[in-house]
Amino acid sequence: MAIALRTTGKKRTKRSSTKVASVKSKKAFRSYQQAMKYLYERTDYEKEKRLRYNVTTFNLARMKKLLSLLGNPQSKIRTVHIAGTKGKGSTATMLGKMLEANGYSVGLYTSPHVVHLHERITVDSQMVSDAEMRELLNRIHGPVEKISKTDAPTFFEIMTALAFMHFADKSVDIAVIETGLGGKLDSTNVIKPQVVGITSLSIDHQHQLGRTIDSIAEEKAGIFKRGVPVVTVQQEPAAMRVLRSQAVAAEAPLSVTGNDIDFSHRFETSQEEGPHTRICLTTPTSRFEHVRVPLHGKHQAINCGLALAMLDKLKTVGYKIDNDKTSLGLSKVSLAGRMEMIWDDPRIMIDGAHNAASIKALIHAIGQNIPYDSMVVIFGCNCDKDVQGMLERLQYGADKVVFTRSNSAKAVPPDELAEIYTEICGKMCQTASSLGQALQLAKSAVSKEDLICITGSFYLIGQAKVRFQPN
Repeated sequence: MAIALRTTGKKRTKRSSTKVASVKSKKAFRSYQQAMKYLYERTDYEKEKRLRYNVTTFNLARMKKLLSLLGNPQSKIRTVHIAGTKGKGSTATMLGKMLEANGYSVGLYTSPHVVHLHERITVDSQMVSDAEMRELLNRIHGPVEKISKTDAPTFFEIMTALAFMHFADKSVDIAVIETGLGGKLDSTNVIKPQVVGITSLSIDHQHQLGRTIDSIAEEKAGIFKRGVPVVTVQQEPAAMRVLRSQAVAAEAPLSVTGNDIDFSHRFETSQEEGPHTRICLTTPTSRFEHVRVPLHGKHQAINCGLALAMLDKLKTVGYKIDNDKTSLGLSKVSLAGRMEMIWDDPRIMIDGAHNAASIKALIHAIGQNIPYDSMVVIFGCNCDKDVQGMLERLQYGADKVVFTRSNSAKAVPPDELAEIYTEICGKMCQTASSLGQALQLAKSAVSKEDLICITGSFYLIGQAKVRFQPN
C-alpha cells in the first residue's frame, strides 16, 4: 500500500477518524478495568523465569495472522525500527522528539515501562488514554479469540498490535518502533521501516539470545530488510563483523557513526548549563554542529548520534528536517528511569541499568555529572540477566551496596546477590527483603552530600518512582 508523506512540516489540527479494520463484534468490555484484566491474563514472557527463545514462544506467523485479522495496521504507517542491547529507549525517544519538533506526528512504541503500561504507546508524547485502550482492546478481542487457544497471541504480541492500531488510527506521519527481545523473532519484526537503527550491543538475556556477542549481533540483525538503510554505532569487532555480513546478505546499506559517518562528542561544563556533552555529526546531506545532548553520559552521546544519523536517513526519503528545530526537540527530552533524581533530601536517583555494560556506563556517567561524597547503591535484578557481569561492574562505583528484590517473580534473592558480590570483590554489603527496608538502611548511612542510587531492574526503579512520586 502506498503511503503519502506530508512534507509541509506543520502539525495537523484534525486527526483522521478512519479506524483500522477489525472483526465486528459486540463490545467485550464495558469498562477499562475489564479490558485490562483480559490483557493481563494473556501469556506474558516478560514475567517467566526461564524463557525458551524459539519459533514456538516467539512466533511471527502468529503475529502476522493476528495483524491480518486486524486489517494489517502496520502497513498503513511509515516506521523506523530500533534494536540493540542498551540505549534503544533513549535513542527512540530522542528521535521521536526531534521529529515532533520538525512538525511531524510521531508514534512511539517502547518497552518496558517504568510505572504505567500506557507509557509504552504514545502519540506526540501523549500516552494512549484509558478510553482509547479500552476501545482498542474491544476491537482486538474478536480477532484474538479467533486464533486457536493452543497458539493464542501473547501479552507482548497484543500490545504490539495495539500500538500499530493506535498509530494507524491517529494517522501518524511516522512511528518509532523499539524491539522487545532480540530482533529476528520479535513481534515488532513485521514492518518494513524507512531506516533501521542498531544501538550498542553487549551480553544480555544470554539464556535466550546466546552467550557470545556475535550470536547476539546475529539476532539483532534479524530486523534488516532488503534495501532499507541501517545505521549503527561502533561495536566490538566480533559484533561488527556479523552486522556487516548480515547487511550484505540482506542487501541493506550499512553506515556506522564515527566510521562511515563523521561523528564526535566532547564533555564540557559551564556555570549556566552545568556538566553536559555536545556532539557533531556530518553526512553528505546534514551537518549538526555542537548539538547539546539532553541526557547524561558518554553512552547517551553515542545514542544521540545514532538518532541524528537515523534522522538524516529520513531526510533522504522526503522528511523535511531543520537543524534549529531538531536541537529544540532534543532540549525537550526527559526520560523516566534514566539517571532520574526522584528525591532531594537525601538525594535519590533511579536508573534502569539492567546489564553489565549499562552498569559500567551508569557508574561513569554519575562520576562525571553528579557531585557526591559517597554513593550507596540499592541493587536488585532478575535471574535472566548477566548477574555476575553486573556485580563485577558495580564494585567500582558503589561505596556501599544494599541488595534487595523487586516484586518480579524473576527477581534474584538478595542473599544470593550478596553471596556472589562478596565472592567477586570481598567487600561488605547488606541485604533487605524489600525496597522499603533497603531505603531505611541506605538513609541511615548517608548525609546531605551523599547519593543513593537505585538500579539493576526496571521493576525495582518503577517501585521506587511510585513510592516517591505517587501522582
